[in-house]
Order: sequence, then C-alpha cells, then structure tokens
Amino acid sequence: MKGGRESLTTAIIITLFIVGIILIGLELLVIPGFGISGILGIAALVTGIIFVSDTWYEAMLYSFGTFVILAILVYLSFRFKGTRKMWEKLSLNTRQSNQSGYTAPTYNYADYLGRQGIALTQLRPAGTADFQGKRVDVVTEGGYIKEGSQVKVIAVEGVRIIVREVN
Repeated sequence: MKGGRESLTTAIIITLFIVGIILIGLELLVIPGFGISGILGIAALVTGIIFVSDTWYEAMLYSFGTFVILAILVYLSFRFKGTRKMWEKLSLNTRQSNQSGYTAPTYNYADYLGRQGIALTQLRPAGTADFQGKRVDVVTEGGYIKEGSQVKVIAVEGVRIIVREVN
C-alpha cells in the first residue's frame, strides 16, 4: 500500500474525497433513485481511504467506521427537530385524500371478462377497443393486433384488461 500511496500525489487523494462527496450529494439532492452517482461516490471515498491507509485491514476498519458514523448521524438527524426540517424539504408531504377530490378508479372491469369487441386502434400491445359502445383501454398478451380486428377479453387484472385477437 505504501508504494501505491507514495506514487499518488496528495492532490489526487483529495480529489477522490471531493468527487465522492459531490457524487453522493448529487444522489441525495439532484438525481435520486438511480443509485449510480451514489455508488460511484462511495467507491471514490473508499478508494481515497484505501490510498491513505497503510494496510488493507486499516483501510477496511476506517471505511467501516466511516459508514457507521454516517449511519448514526443520519439517524440522529431524523430524530432532532432542527434537522427534521431539512428532510421535510427533500420529501413530499402532501397527501391525496378523498376530501381533496382525489379518488381511485372504482370501475369493475371483471364484467368485461369473456366479452368480444373491436379494436379501435392498433394494439401494440396497448390501445383502445370498443365493447358494445364503450371505449376501453386494453392491452394484448404482447402481440400486435390490427385496427378493426375482433378481440376477446381473456383476463382482467385490476384496471388492466387483457385481450386476444379472435380468428
């Protein structure tokens, strides 16, 4: 480890730490959910710790200690009122309630099971079909069905109606 550490300049090691912190910050604040920048940030930080350490054991001990301390700090930041406001800015607090006018669809599509209709649009695999004068969004089993073809409902999964072409 010492040979590798001596060949690297201090500027490169500091750059690894700074890039790691920036990438983790991007993951938390700008592009959350993908995980790529967070993983790269953690990798940069661990690499910096490895180059600063004299042995692999010491590097792993420092890395583990860093993550334990970080986990404790994140936990405590959720517990204290002052830092809780920061987390509230990062998360959505609005709720969609029935009193506010938000309602889930209450359609009972199970009645369509076994019915035949006409594809009003191309189904590739999603589109619209007509069942006795009612336009309904449908999906196929994965294949393509031409507009105007006869279709039959073969399954209903919640609000998802699955159709198959009738020959």
